[in-house]
Amino acid sequence: MSDVTGKVAVVTGAGSGIGRALALELARRGARLAISDIDAAGLAATADEVTALGAPVHADRLDVSDRDAFRAYAAAVAGHYGVVHQLYNNAGIADSAPSILETGYGAFERVLGVNLWGVLHGTKEFLPHLIASGDGHVVTISSLNGYMAQAGLAPYCTSKFAVRGFTETLRSEMLRDGHPVRVTVVHPGGVATNIAVAALTAAKARGETVTAEQETRTRTYSEKLLRMDPRRAATIILDGVRAGRPRILVGNDAKAIDALVRLVPRQYPKLVTWWSKRMFPEP
Repeated sequence: MSDVTGKVAVVTGAGSGIGRALALELARRGARLAISDIDAAGLAATADEVTALGAPVHADRLDVSDRDAFRAYAAAVAGHYGVVHQLYNNAGIADSAPSILETGYGAFERVLGVNLWGVLHGTKEFLPHLIASGDGHVVTISSLNGYMAQAGLAPYCTSKFAVRGFTETLRSEMLRDGHPVRVTVVHPGGVATNIAVAALTAAKARGETVTAEQETRTRTYSEKLLRMDPRRAATIILDGVRAGRPRILVGNDAKAIDALVRLVPRQYPKLVTWWSKRMFPEP
């Protein structure tokens, strides 16, 4: 088995997508799991699958944007297992955002609350336990939109760029202070999750007007861009964590865009805009 055998690994957003895949792969590799999600049904399904694999699991419904709830959750996990070794800050959402000019503050608050503050809460609350374990690891899930900005995704890009900066600062501090905690930021490309559909569904539930263009854009993302099996993504991530990599790119699209941004930093926004117009033509 891998070096996660017997370790306690915390995974947020474990009710679906990459989070569920991470939880299941960690279980296969012999970890003890603490999983959470705001979706109680999805969380229960993941917990059942983890249990079927024979791994211990502690599951709690959690809104990662709620600081007090996260503090209580971290204390409960530490109390349950007595130690925590790894934290996978995975929970994330998107939101409908046609442009910064047209997007209300609410969209930024929702996305930053989960994608950024969820990472801050998780790291702050679990970090003392990770240090105390003597063999800690913080893993945060950013995105290829953590190094490539894209029109129409302002709240999401803002959150994922911030996650990258926060994680790299944390790594520098752990090295400076000599703490036994490794730090990894993950930049997935198009993984087959429900993030795009969930954003549209949530917008409708809030009573917002959803245009035909938004429907088409979401369908295009789900059918053409979000293609990698989450199980494959989880394997890449955990292999990278085992190797101690500080930065993990998941998928050929993430690698290609990383190269593009590095090679032509001034020109890439024009290239991305050209690609977007071809991929999402206006009606």
